Amino acid sequence: MKISGGSRRWWSLGALALSLLALGFDLTILNVALATLSADLDAGTSELQWIVDSYVLVFAALLLPAGLLGDRFGRKRLLLLGMAVFGLASLGGALAGGPAEVIVARAFMGVGAGIMMPLSMSILPSIFPPAERTRAVAIWSASMALGLPLGPLLGGWLLEHFWWGSIFLINVPVVAVGAVAVAVLLPESRDTSAPRLDVVGTLLSVSGLTGLVYGITEGPADGWSDPVIIGSIGAGLVLLIAFVRWERRLAQPMMDVGLFRDPAFTWAVIAGTLGTVVMAGALFVLPQYLQVVQGNGVFDTGLRLIPMLLGLMAGGLATERLTGRTGHKPLIVTGLFLLAAGLGWGALTDVHDTYSSTAMWLSVLGVGVGLTMIPAMDVVLSRLPDDQAGRGSGLVQTLRQTGAALGIAGLGSLLSVVYRDRVELGGLPAEAAGRARDSIGGAAAVAERLGDARLLASAQDAYVHGMNAALAVCALAALVVALLLWIFQPPPERARTAADSPESDHEHVAS
Repeated sequence: MKISGGSRRWWSLGALALSLLALGFDLTILNVALATLSADLDAGTSELQWIVDSYVLVFAALLLPAGLLGDRFGRKRLLLLGMAVFGLASLGGALAGGPAEVIVARAFMGVGAGIMMPLSMSILPSIFPPAERTRAVAIWSASMALGLPLGPLLGGWLLEHFWWGSIFLINVPVVAVGAVAVAVLLPESRDTSAPRLDVVGTLLSVSGLTGLVYGITEGPADGWSDPVIIGSIGAGLVLLIAFVRWERRLAQPMMDVGLFRDPAFTWAVIAGTLGTVVMAGALFVLPQYLQVVQGNGVFDTGLRLIPMLLGLMAGGLATERLTGRTGHKPLIVTGLFLLAAGLGWGALTDVHDTYSSTAMWLSVLGVGVGLTMIPAMDVVLSRLPDDQAGRGSGLVQTLRQTGAALGIAGLGSLLSVVYRDRVELGGLPAEAAGRARDSIGGAAAVAERLGDARLLASAQDAYVHGMNAALAVCALAALVVALLLWIFQPPPERARTAADSPESDHEHVAS
C-alpha cells in the first residue's frame, strides 16, 4: 500500500530513522570504547572481538526469519518488538560485571537489532513510490550514519565522566522515543501469503554462521592447525552449504536464491556487502590506533572519526543528485574505486604520521562508502518483488551483516597475527608478556605500570603494521569488486529494462 499525503510519508520515514539512530550509537560507542573495555574489564583481543561479533552474529542469523515473520504477521508489530528487546538488552549490558556478561547482553542486543533492521528497510517500498525511493534510501542510510559521529562524541563524554556501562545505557531513551514515534506514525503492512518460519533452515544458518565466525575469531589465539579450529570452520561451511541446498528444495523458501539470477541485484548486493565490511573493519581497527598510537582520549577519538562519517553523508547527498543523470552503476563503481584509494592510502600509515594525514584518507574512504552503499541498496530495493519485501530485505541484510561479522573476525585475526609477530616482549615477566602480547591496550597498560617506553613503542609499531595489513586487504578487495562490477553488471538502460519487464517479475515471484 502507498500512504496518501506527502507529509505523513516523510514523518513516517523520520520514525524509521529514529529507530535506527540507536543502532548507529551502539556501533560507534562500542568501537571507541574498546580500549576502555580492555582496561576496565581486563578483556583481551579475542574477548573484544566477541563483544563485537556476538552482536553481529546473532544479528545476521535473525535477519532472514525476522523479515519473513514481518511479512506474515506485520512489519510494524515486529519492529516494535525488536526495539523493546534491544532496549532491555542495552540496560542489561550497562549493568554487566565482566566480559562474559557484556558478550551475552550484546547477543540479545543483536536479537533486537536483527528484528529492527530488515523490517525498517522492508517498509520503505510500501510507503514511497519509485520516484522518491532514492531519497528515502539515502535518508534511511544516513540515519544510522548520523548515529556514527554522534555516538563517539556522546560516548566519549560519558566515558570521561561516568562508568563504562553508560555507553549501553544511552540506547534506552533513544529506543523508547523511537518506539513511540513508530507506534504513532507508521502504518502496518504484511503479506499474508508469506511462508511459515523455516525451522530447519534457521537452525542450519545459525549454527553454520556460529561455527565459521568462531573458528576465524579464535584461530590466531589457538593456532590455525588446532583441530577445534579446523573442525569449527569446516562444520560451519558444511552447514551453510546444507542451508543453501535445503532452501533450494522448498516451494516457498526463507532465502530465495532465485533472486541472484538477476545480475543487477547480485552485483548491488556484493557492492553493498563490501561497503559494510569495510565500514565495520575500519571502525574496529581505527579507534585503538587513534587512542593508543596517536594518544587521543576517548572523546577526541570520536571527533577524529568524523571526517569518514561526513564523507559518507557527502557521498549520500551526491547520490541523490546524480542518480537521475548517470544511473546507479557509474556511482557504485566510482565509490568502489574511491574506497580502494582511501584504504590504500591508509595502508601506508607510519607510526609517526600526524592526524592531518589520517583525516584526509578517512574523508576519501567515507565518500567511497556513501557512493557505494546508498545506490547499491536503492538498486536492491527496486529489484525486490513487492510480495518479498521482508524476506528480500532480510536476505540482503543477512549477507551484509554476515560479511561484517566475518570481516571483523578476519581483519581482527590478521591484525592480531601481525601484532603478535612484531611486538618485542624480551625481559618481561610471563604474566606481563602475556597481557602485552594479547592486545595493544594491554601492552600500553603494562608499559605504563613498568615505565617501559621501549615496550610501548614496539607495541605501537606492531599495531600500525597490523592495521596497514588489514587496510591493504580491504583495498585490494574493493579494487577487484570495482573491476568485476564494471565488467559484469548490466548498464543502467539494460537494468531498467529488465526491472520493468513482466518476465523478470514472473521469474522473481516464481523462484
